[in-house]
Amino acid sequence: MPRTIPDMAPTVALAVTDGMLHFELSLAYEVFGAVPDGVTVPWYEVSVCGSAPVRVGRFLLEPDHGLQRLRDADTVIVPGWADVDVDPPGELVDAVRAAHEAGARVASLCTGAFVLAAAGLLDGRRATTHWAHTDELAARHPEVEVDPDVLYVDNGTVLTSAGKAAAMDLCLHLVRQDHGSSVANAAARRLVVPPHRAGGQAQFVAAPVPARDDHPLAALLPWVIERLGEPLTVEDLARRAGMSSRHLTRHFRAATGTTPLQWLLTQRIRRAQELLETTDDGVDTIATATGMGTATTLRRHFHRTVGVPPDTYRRTFRARPAAAQEPPAATMAP
Repeated sequence: MPRTIPDMAPTVALAVTDGMLHFELSLAYEVFGAVPDGVTVPWYEVSVCGSAPVRVGRFLLEPDHGLQRLRDADTVIVPGWADVDVDPPGELVDAVRAAHEAGARVASLCTGAFVLAAAGLLDGRRATTHWAHTDELAARHPEVEVDPDVLYVDNGTVLTSAGKAAAMDLCLHLVRQDHGSSVANAAARRLVVPPHRAGGQAQFVAAPVPARDDHPLAALLPWVIERLGEPLTVEDLARRAGMSSRHLTRHFRAATGTTPLQWLLTQRIRRAQELLETTDDGVDTIATATGMGTATTLRRHFHRTVGVPPDTYRRTFRARPAAAQEPPAATMAP
């Protein structure tokens, strides 16, 4: 759901301790620490917070501030940490809990979920972590509803992600919440990653799409993106791909963990977001341009997917300066 953030730069605090996974920590710093080209909204002020110099992989990192600084942040990011067989440091757990109680949005990347769980922030909530550690998280914290099959889970002020690339998905999801689809897409372009992978996508797909032009879906997806305003069906996609509907669905499942219709719906919602942010078109016009048919249909799917009605989304993001627009690229994500 879009958030109302102040006109000044929102603050992001990275909570660190010995044994943090350097990939997730570096990834979060890269997403929130560098302004994408063409973006003029107040970008994030990022700080690294820890009680002492910490070892991250082979590197020794000197934090900018102590852990008490977490209480002043708009968003607190807890990167993954390596040794999930032991309890996380009590001072880190206490500081993360205090930050959330002070009003911060708290997000964990990969095994950082163990810190959030120890702080009690995941009690009674759905959460995820790297698939290799979901059983351990569930066993150690039975009060948490652990979902091993998703990329990330958004509970509003508490968010968790799976490992590695899924941490990037969650960080871009946070940017999209704060600044809208256009800015998040600009950030994704700078990082050369897909602009959106829905949190409900499977963590692991048995046959990911290879980066080659002869894959069965390689030519189909750009063709679909150019025709989102048309009333496309699974049969239409299958006909274009030269295969049966059942065969097409198998390829989509193997490549994305979702169905052709769900993937198509997600692309239409993302296009609607861009049009709401960048044009003055009415909801009826946008419904037609995105293949939704009617404003009622668009409003129903948009509200269910994004969390607010189209008009509210437009009011949230339309007044903000946005990134320079480029045509959306096709992505294998749902």
